[in-house]
Amino acid sequence: MYYFLSFLTFLGLFALAFYFRARILPHLPVAISSRLPASLSTYTPLSTFEDQRSAGLSSSTFDIEQNMVDGDSRSGLDDRAAEEIRRIMLTERVGFDQARLIRHQRILAQNGIDPQTGMPLDAKAVTRL
Repeated sequence: MYYFLSFLTFLGLFALAFYFRARILPHLPVAISSRLPASLSTYTPLSTFEDQRSAGLSSSTFDIEQNMVDGDSRSGLDDRAAEEIRRIMLTERVGFDQARLIRHQRILAQNGIDPQTGMPLDAKAVTRL
């Protein structure tokens, strides 16, 4: 009896995880999500400014459309950064500009810089002469 209930519970949890995989995958660490088959992920690599603009990676303050009109020769945004911004947009439920700000603040914090003031967090850093 318990075996049957355990099996049904496992089957139900597996079905729920598969059904909500689009919401679960952005929360997984990159080390795990990179090992999963590509068919589980809805992300496809963005190759051009046009693709990135249509994916929502543009705003009035970061105008990709103007770059396209100006004939920018670059292929698009950095794929790694674009994926990170897209993940932040999904997990934090924020817009493109706010996701860029969050990413930038995280990079500053990783490099020992206070994201709010831009000053080094190292007590030995010389900030005045």
